Amino acid sequence: MYVTTQHAVSAVAADAVSRELRDRAEITDALYRFGLGQDLKDGELFASAFAEDAELDFRPAAAAWGAEPPLMSGRDTIVTTILAMFEGRVDTTHQVTNPRVAVDGDTARLTALVEAQHLLIADRGTHALLKNLYDVDLVREGERWLLRRVVIDNLWYTGDPTAVFGG
Repeated sequence: MYVTTQHAVSAVAADAVSRELRDRAEITDALYRFGLGQDLKDGELFASAFAEDAELDFRPAAAAWGAEPPLMSGRDTIVTTILAMFEGRVDTTHQVTNPRVAVDGDTARLTALVEAQHLLIADRGTHALLKNLYDVDLVREGERWLLRRVVIDNLWYTGDPTAVFGG
């Protein structure tokens, strides 16, 4: 079979485009696992979003209503802390929009808007609706992308975040 140089170059270019699209889908999926894992209270799904040495920084968002949460470090700490904070007390829904991805080898950067609704289970009238900007660094582990650093900043909120998150 005779393959021209042009066909070989086209095949290489097609493979690169395919890899880029797969990476972008997997990178965005890491943030979807982050949100849906919380919403479903599924520790395994939530944990699957994070690298072992991940950091979650909610301090910029919480500053909007005067709270001072700690920087969370390590996948196990993040998963345990977040799920325990809401378990039996708060229902959540997260919607991810406007993802922007930049891939650089086995690392990537993602920014996205995330709208997060939080409702107290005992009092559905008490809620906080947050529109947050996520700034995320990711790392490739095998074929899966994982969140390594997540910084969450609040753009606006309505409701009473202190009732949901504490002061």
